[in-house]
Amino acid sequence: MTQTIVRNGTVVSLDPDVGDFDEADVLIEDGEIVEVGPGLSASNAEEIDASDHVVVPGFVDSHIHLAQTQVRGIAGDWSLMGEYFDHMLGNITGLYQPEDMYLGGLFGAFEKLHTGTTTALDWSYPNTLEHGERAVDALKDAGLRAVYTYGPPGDDAAKWWYESDVGLPEAKIRDLNEEKIRDDDLLDLGIGLRGPDFCVDETARGDLELARDLDALATIHMGAALWPSSVYGGDYQGFGCLEDLLGPDVNVAHGNHFTQDDVDHAVEQGVSFSSTPEVEMQMGHGIPVTGKVLEAGGRPTWGVDVCSNVSGDMASQMRIGIQLQRMFDNQAVLEGDEEVTEVSITARDTLEMATIEGAKALGMADEIGTITPGKRADLVLVDASDFMTAPSHSPVQTVVFQSDPSHIDTVLVDGEVVKRDGELTNPKVREEFDRFVASGERLIDEAGIEL
Repeated sequence: MTQTIVRNGTVVSLDPDVGDFDEADVLIEDGEIVEVGPGLSASNAEEIDASDHVVVPGFVDSHIHLAQTQVRGIAGDWSLMGEYFDHMLGNITGLYQPEDMYLGGLFGAFEKLHTGTTTALDWSYPNTLEHGERAVDALKDAGLRAVYTYGPPGDDAAKWWYESDVGLPEAKIRDLNEEKIRDDDLLDLGIGLRGPDFCVDETARGDLELARDLDALATIHMGAALWPSSVYGGDYQGFGCLEDLLGPDVNVAHGNHFTQDDVDHAVEQGVSFSSTPEVEMQMGHGIPVTGKVLEAGGRPTWGVDVCSNVSGDMASQMRIGIQLQRMFDNQAVLEGDEEVTEVSITARDTLEMATIEGAKALGMADEIGTITPGKRADLVLVDASDFMTAPSHSPVQTVVFQSDPSHIDTVLVDGEVVKRDGELTNPKVREEFDRFVASGERLIDEAGIEL
């Protein structure tokens, strides 16, 4: 048995039964949190000094495409229905070789860990089984907890998107799960559905049934921009042919154009929603679904989405997401000729959406998302003594509004320290860096992208 104790931190557990502590310890045994409280005894444990630090659960990114990391910085001026579909899905993704998947996923995972995200749903476009295998290798080598989501291959947009009648490659998905994912404690399988927005009804239902058969999370891009009504005409149909198949194992990315009735029904069925506010604001997805989910009595989760145009930092999504929703709610009050006298969504709300709500969406609420005895020790220590964070009158607000990645001092995944004193501990950060950069340069050059 190995023991680690995080000493004397300001602990924000996000578990109402555990509570928060101005100063407390977190005792970890073999990667599991066994006790939280002040003055814990642990004579043989490795000690991590958390004095002047806020200790929070690791962030959960419920929707990101990690393989795009080595082409970051190209899509900051792109729209979804213009350049992104043409350049990324119709061009760059098809050029990826298995090692490109590995390098993008590896450094995308490193960025996650460096910025305090300990769990991510990696929505992947593997052109072949080997592409998928190397993408999973990247997650393993980085030490990130993840749902590896096998989506449609990126080699032929006309075949796999639009009104596709081709089902996902079942045999390859089963092989990958059997060989690489099923027996790994840090990995789960997800299936990336296209849904009725991007394939015919029979195919959409078949893909979801495949996910159910594999006991995998089904995650779907839906309701973004005006697609498919802008192309094929007619009113947007919401969940369409999937409406009777919804359940807690279904996650929707975006959902901007769902009606309130659509969202009400989905929340009743246990469906989770991943809002990626920064990308959605830029690319023309529409107003984030956040307000509709809250109105329905649910809670959305946050995700980064397209890291070829925005930072992988989850704290940015926490801030943008909360302030955007506050703006909409405030405006509704002002339009009623009243003054705004209170905010509608709190700092703790947005932190929970980035932790325990993300864990629920990924089916991991029993494992992670709060600092609770019996859960796995995915922890983040935020420096509250820096001139940019001190004095920390409200630890939650310090984490949400005052901190940035430079204040993420220490990160643990499953009890293992993956970042210490502000630096990632994994030697592959240095060893693979040149190959990572070269991969991005080759992809951009072969795609003919002019910046």
